[in-house]
Amino acid sequence: MINAVLVFNNSGQPRLTKFYTQLDTAVQQRLISEIFTLVANRPSSSCNFLPLPPLLAPSKSSTPAPASSTPTDTPSLITYRHYATLYFILISTSTESPLALLDLIQVFVEALDRLFENVCELDLIFHFETLHAVLGEMIVGGVVVETGLDKVVKGVREQGKILRRTGNTGGRSGGLGAGILGGFGLRGV
Repeated sequence: MINAVLVFNNSGQPRLTKFYTQLDTAVQQRLISEIFTLVANRPSSSCNFLPLPPLLAPSKSSTPAPASSTPTDTPSLITYRHYATLYFILISTSTESPLALLDLIQVFVEALDRLFENVCELDLIFHFETLHAVLGEMIVGGVVVETGLDKVVKGVREQGKILRRTGNTGGRSGGLGAGILGGFGLRGV
């Protein structure tokens, strides 16, 4: 299971924070800070996998789990990729394949690149709805549901068409300006 998806810029400013497990806000903030520090300080030649910092790692002092239950639901792994000025980070359980998570990050970035035509940090800031739509097409409730690049991009584009269609209410045609001005009788002025 994927517990969180994080995107940071090189300065450590979060551009996306999506948690699929419930955590206290203070713990989330500390976790975000610790993970960025860990990832940013690694040399580029290092592997893209890290153990989870002690903040969320399961404690050894707790009572041992019964033999029938396995601790597979606890977050244990950080997988990340660094592209230009952005870090894409996934926090997951041990049941997820690290190589599959790297591929998921790659598909996520390629989908953004197709939708924005050479995606950059400003695209993520000003078009965060699209960023969340791409993520929503790929991951639902912490479970990966789609990794096909073409299907993800098609799904996000179809969502955009539906939004444009439902956003044009009242029978008015044209863009936002025509809708706003049309409501005040200023059409054609």
